[in-house]
Amino acid sequence: MNGISEKQAHLTAGKKSYFTYPADFQAAITKALEQIRDENILNRIWAHDPTVWEADAAEIIHRLGWLHSPDVMVDAIPELTSWVEEVRSAGYTQALLLGMGGSSLAPEMFRFTFGVKAGFLDLAVLDSTDPGAVLEYAETFEPEKTLYIVSTKSGGTVETLSFMKYFYNQVFNALGQKSAGDHFIAITDPGSSLNSIANQLNFRKIFLNDPNIGGRYSALSFFGLVPAALIGMDLSTLLERAATMACNCEGCNCPVGGNNSAAWLGTIIGTSAKMGRDKLTLVTSPPISHFGAWVEQLIAESTGKNTRGILPVEGEQLLAPDNYSQDRLFVYLRLENDDTYDAKIKQLADAGFPVIQINLGDLYDLGAEIFRWEMATVVAGKILEINPFDQPNVESAKVIARQKVADYQKEGKLPEFKPILVTEGIGVYADFSAESLDETFDKLMSYAKIDKDASAERSYIAIQAYVKPTVETSYALLKLRTKLQIKYKMATTVGYGPRFLHSTGQLHKGDGGNGLFIQITADMPKDAPIPDQAGQEASFISFGVLKTAQALGDHQALVNAGRHVIRFHIEKDVVGGIHKLIR
Repeated sequence: MNGISEKQAHLTAGKKSYFTYPADFQAAITKALEQIRDENILNRIWAHDPTVWEADAAEIIHRLGWLHSPDVMVDAIPELTSWVEEVRSAGYTQALLLGMGGSSLAPEMFRFTFGVKAGFLDLAVLDSTDPGAVLEYAETFEPEKTLYIVSTKSGGTVETLSFMKYFYNQVFNALGQKSAGDHFIAITDPGSSLNSIANQLNFRKIFLNDPNIGGRYSALSFFGLVPAALIGMDLSTLLERAATMACNCEGCNCPVGGNNSAAWLGTIIGTSAKMGRDKLTLVTSPPISHFGAWVEQLIAESTGKNTRGILPVEGEQLLAPDNYSQDRLFVYLRLENDDTYDAKIKQLADAGFPVIQINLGDLYDLGAEIFRWEMATVVAGKILEINPFDQPNVESAKVIARQKVADYQKEGKLPEFKPILVTEGIGVYADFSAESLDETFDKLMSYAKIDKDASAERSYIAIQAYVKPTVETSYALLKLRTKLQIKYKMATTVGYGPRFLHSTGQLHKGDGGNGLFIQITADMPKDAPIPDQAGQEASFISFGVLKTAQALGDHQALVNAGRHVIRFHIEKDVVGGIHKLIR
């Protein structure tokens, strides 16, 4: 009934998504929409039919629990509300979420979008293995007042368990073994290793999530809603908006004759990618800007495989039309009464670029957007003829990193490589020779795939920053990507490592080989040990070693996949070094 009421209101108000498209693409999109209708795709998705994507992929049946999250999780609201009151009464004022990818991006989005309601817990997210980041949280969060959220679907994510062991020891040393477990909760799947560990260490609470929900589709499950409840969000409103969108996405709402917005969106982005517009560029009103990072993971990890993929471009500076090539599809998420990007979006549409505008009435419409984009992503997967629920290439970098850690344990050091160039405090590592920083960029860009129209795939530039995330570093990286975009007219992305391995890492190795990769590493002035076991001091590896092994592993995995990579190692001043690269 809410779905019907919303549709009535939209029709009465004359509201609709704003969409422009080059005429030669319209026929292909219309044909694809008709195919979605004729093959009964939406009804088959709701019926958990795995053959929508693959003829022999029975495991997909166990990846569709997110379809029912808006309804199922309503029943969990009383439990969550009561539990949060218990936590507040116990004196906790801060929460630190320890997680990666699907476990961390939705909570981070909620925190930065909605803030913290008075009297609730201030939430931060740790998803960097940089020892500087770990130590900063250890120094600024008081164990007595902090609730630590250990969040991992598999229960074995190496970064998450490393964080858990480090902070458990910090609380153990400050408050003693008897009280340590009270400061920890776990969000994981039933039967996972974290489930067992949490029981052994007497965690305050264990939230067992539906195992039929994949990490990147888990925003409306316990993985997203527990942190949301802790900061005081209105879970009922969030889920109500999501449920209304779910009604809109049902099979009875035809994508051709009706207004099934998720099927429409997924068909457009999937068809556009097949026709060369595979750089899905997200433009968001500033108050909802963090939604972009969540969509980035959802799209990249779901579609970047089998030599196909859609590159989500989020956080890029919005420029004049002549700075873009014909491989772009723009999606503008506009919050009501916010006209920040209206003029620039109109310029792009007037210049012939395809633009989809999605209007949000208020912040809680993000509940609807989460579901819309999840459904749109699996529809796009159908268009691209891929399985949107697996991640076959994610493991490659992890395998190499684990081997390097094993070598470190045996040899006492990680492998060392000789730079092709050392200049201005920056070491350059590449499979070619160069005599200056300028030349290294030019040689990397010589591998670019360039086509003047949208009929063929074009390259993109991915900056992978294995450094401590800071506001100053992020601003410098934005300046670097903007300079590269303007100079080379290519789409650019930026990700902190190893965080991006759990979002765009799949796409980087699974698409058609379109990425040109700039890896940035740096000296780490301080390090922090990773305990072998929670509650024990023994440690054979540090966060610095783990992060370096992950960077080297990712570099090698990219090379093994035939990608072109250059690494800049900055000896001391990270921000200053990035500015040298900009110059």
